[in-house]
Amino acid sequence: MAFIVSYRPFSLLWIKAYALILIGAIFIAAGYVFFITPHKIVPGGIYGISIVLHHSFNTPVGLMALAFNIPLTLIGIKVLGPRFGAKTVTGFFLTSGFMDGFTYLYGDFPLLKDDPLTSALYGGAIIGLGVGLFFKAKATCGGTDVMAMMAGKWTHQPLGKLMMSIDALIVVIGTVVFADWKIPLYSLLAIFVMGKVIDMVLEGAQTDKVVLVVSDEYEKIATKITSDFRRGATLLNGQGMFAGKARNMLFVVLRRREIVLLKDFISKTDQKAFVVSLNASEILGKGFRSLRDKLEA
Repeated sequence: MAFIVSYRPFSLLWIKAYALILIGAIFIAAGYVFFITPHKIVPGGIYGISIVLHHSFNTPVGLMALAFNIPLTLIGIKVLGPRFGAKTVTGFFLTSGFMDGFTYLYGDFPLLKDDPLTSALYGGAIIGLGVGLFFKAKATCGGTDVMAMMAGKWTHQPLGKLMMSIDALIVVIGTVVFADWKIPLYSLLAIFVMGKVIDMVLEGAQTDKVVLVVSDEYEKIATKITSDFRRGATLLNGQGMFAGKARNMLFVVLRRREIVLLKDFISKTDQKAFVVSLNASEILGKGFRSLRDKLEA
């Protein structure tokens, strides 16, 4: 059971996890029902297949997704072992229920009529928010995740590559069935926005930068960082391969505003300094978000 992250029933973490799953399921269902499904956008996954079947045979999207997810999860448990806990099963049951419930109450009409482009953006963002909440609850959405894991065991291919291949195949199937070449563009746009929002939910809107500074005036620059910015800096010893000379490099993590001030100071201190600024997707540690807060979020 090492793959399943579980909590003591009715503990604070348990309540928080299932609250995230409930809210996430509502967002995912709303994104599909109000924006994605009515415009025949097929953003991969089990729900993408269900959308194709819905518009072809008038079958309920949620019920068809459930019909795929249940056997896939059972087969996945048999092939891969117990990687899919109660939270994942609860998640796809709730999502399917909300999806068909919203369709029953609202109907199969787009919230933004005759505007599939904006619908793809809104739908991708809302679904991404819901999926991100699932991931924060240590749950998955099942579906193509399970298919990719099983395929990975048999083919030994990277999981990300397999998931992209399966989703791409589903998008192609939707394009052929609906005979509409606008579908791949809208679908890929929705997938892209979905991924960006998922990253934002999991990592936050990061404004941190990693800065590497190679300078003969490294001591003055380090003093500026530690005394004025109240940040730590790490001195790395290296050797320039072109000239063969020993060089000192500072490694530091700063906020976006602080890096502007640092660059201004460096330009006045050492015109020959070499500065590299990198976007940091996540910073954990003293002075930033703690690792414990990250794991408990």
